[in-house]
Amino acid sequence: MRVTTKQDYPPKGGFFYGKIMKNKNLQTQDLIIIGGGIMGLMTAYFASTFVKNITIFEKNTISNDNKEASSFSHTRSIRNDYLDPLYATMALEAQLLWNALEKKSDKKFFFACGCLNLVKKTITKDVSKTYAVQSFQNLKNLKFEAEKYTEKELQKKFPQFEVNEAYLNVNAGFLYLTPINELLLRLLKERKITIKENIRVAKIKEEKNGIFITTNKGNYSSNSIVITAGRWVNDVLKLIEGNELSFPITWDRPQECKYFYPDKSIFDQFLPETFPVFAYLDVGIYGHPIFDKKRGAVKIGFYNPPDFDRKKSAIKSIEDFVNTCLPILKNVRSESVTDADQCSYDLVEDDNFIIGKLPNYKNISVGAGFRGTGYKFAPLVGKILSQLALQNGTVYDIRQFSPARFIK
Repeated sequence: MRVTTKQDYPPKGGFFYGKIMKNKNLQTQDLIIIGGGIMGLMTAYFASTFVKNITIFEKNTISNDNKEASSFSHTRSIRNDYLDPLYATMALEAQLLWNALEKKSDKKFFFACGCLNLVKKTITKDVSKTYAVQSFQNLKNLKFEAEKYTEKELQKKFPQFEVNEAYLNVNAGFLYLTPINELLLRLLKERKITIKENIRVAKIKEEKNGIFITTNKGNYSSNSIVITAGRWVNDVLKLIEGNELSFPITWDRPQECKYFYPDKSIFDQFLPETFPVFAYLDVGIYGHPIFDKKRGAVKIGFYNPPDFDRKKSAIKSIEDFVNTCLPILKNVRSESVTDADQCSYDLVEDDNFIIGKLPNYKNISVGAGFRGTGYKFAPLVGKILSQLALQNGTVYDIRQFSPARFIK
């Protein structure tokens, strides 16, 4: 990697030369990351293996209480039962990175309880076209561990459910976000990575000898930048001089999310040791076992899948799902979630991630469009973005995610 000297910044005669030369406090970095959510933190973590001067810009605060962040929540599913083999293999590799990261923590945050995909014929009549069946076949093709349960077999394994069949993604479970956030912040502090909160970027300019950034908290220069700004990515792209590219991103949030509080008589049936993460993705249902014994809550979320007609569905609410597929919770006390799991997430027009170099820019990389499913991929995405930023390429095949696909 090219080492930048003081004489390199700024290039004489460059756009920012006059303004920045008056500012004796120009702060020079090897890497600046714009966006301090999970993708930005992971990028900084992996980049810190190679360079020392790294700064993260976050327009709000970096904490699990930042309700605007896509990574705001208590738990996230971790699974590899995707229909696309690339996503499935990436998810499994990310899981291995999570396992390695957990070893650096004094708290458990990866609960490997499996993920059970459900099928009920009164809900999805064509079983062969269900997400459960198709993802199971993909897992088997990839030689990943997966199990099929008939209705009778399911009553022995997971009697809480009343469905016709189910498919278990064995190497799956959920992540507990609070200790993850604590661990990453501790590791980044140990590696002397700077975090600038409540900072607003005003202008970004790539020159021959570096990138110059104007903010409300001073002027910066960097060898490279990575943009991980979530649903605000297009706002950041507008600040890059000469850039005309924007991404077809919209944003959404779960339609509903509830916590169910089983009483003592059935409490143990919903612990990770006896109850899996579950999903009925054809109708937009997902759920997690009790992740905190003090809280004692089973989480069930509800969203609108792409191209889904809710009016024609037998499942129009979480209550419908519980009554039909999980009746053991039918009379259990529940409450709508207001303190978590109401985060927004970014959706891409073609339903693929955006990861790669920004077209026409040598040292600007971007990661966006993670569709509400990205958290589980975060270590791998961070590793890829750090390679793009610091090694000018990556060992991973990310052509499917290229930002250049949106050039008109």
